[in-house]
Amino acid sequence: MKIDRRTFGRAALGAGTLALAGTGSFAAKGATPDTTTAAPLPAAHRFALGDFTITALSDGFLNLGLDLFPAADPAAAEALLTRAFLPKTIATSVNAYLVTRGSRRILIDTGTASAMGPTLGHLPEALVAAGVKREEIDTVIVTHLHPDHANGLIGAGGEAAFPAAEIVVANVEFAFWHDDGILSQAPDPMRPFFEMARKSLGPYRGKIRQMGGEVEIAPGIAAVPAPGHTPGHLALRIGSGDANMLLFTDVIHSSTLQFAHPEWAIAFDVDQAAAVATRKKVLDMVSADRLLVAGMHLPFPGVGHVTREGNAYSYIPMPWPAL
Repeated sequence: MKIDRRTFGRAALGAGTLALAGTGSFAAKGATPDTTTAAPLPAAHRFALGDFTITALSDGFLNLGLDLFPAADPAAAEALLTRAFLPKTIATSVNAYLVTRGSRRILIDTGTASAMGPTLGHLPEALVAAGVKREEIDTVIVTHLHPDHANGLIGAGGEAAFPAAEIVVANVEFAFWHDDGILSQAPDPMRPFFEMARKSLGPYRGKIRQMGGEVEIAPGIAAVPAPGHTPGHLALRIGSGDANMLLFTDVIHSSTLQFAHPEWAIAFDVDQAAAVATRKKVLDMVSADRLLVAGMHLPFPGVGHVTREGNAYSYIPMPWPAL
């Protein structure tokens, strides 16, 4: 993926909606926490995938405005939201997933911690609800280093939130956020994202495994590069026998808008053209293969199937009793 000032300009459309004061607080314009609704209750949902146990964990939700989808036709977008009985402000889940088999406890993404308002940062309570202690996590796979995926690596005092864990991240992703040359070219709204990415990994020096390509991270869990949203953005193929799932991470940010219009990028994509190409490729694959999917921004617990309808797609959430 080529990173240049024009690419940054597109990503800054999204970053520019965020007024970030350091790494500890979040206020937003196009993406906003809901201050009128009570904080969500801890939410965890467990299901079997072959001999894996997958636990969906809710960090909470964030409101997204239609202005964060710059390619969207406003009338068409509003029609989709109206048909789905949704307001123009889209409440978007932030999910993480715990994968267990035998003695292994592998956490995929960590939520936002305290960075993004009172409706987010609830992954620690979800882990408690699931009966899992942070000290029991042996591996954390960070799909990419945006704050809603990586900020939860740090505890309230700046310590490692998962003290026994090895951290796995794509080498391309690590290099991007730690490159001072790229940082020097970044628009001001993007700079706090670099600061947060670097800070999130700080307590884990000597415990970070950088990987590249389609490699097995742990038995039954394989990386699937999905560039565009960020340079090292990862999907993960999780499988046991005939039971397989693709965790496609941030391929979708709005299930209402982007399955129907996969060409509608979100402004947070570092490379929107690459993100659109990745989304179309992934959705084509999972619909053709009838593969179970999960996503960090699908409505919690974020598990279902995708069907193709011409150039568009539909998302069919799995009913909870079937999980």
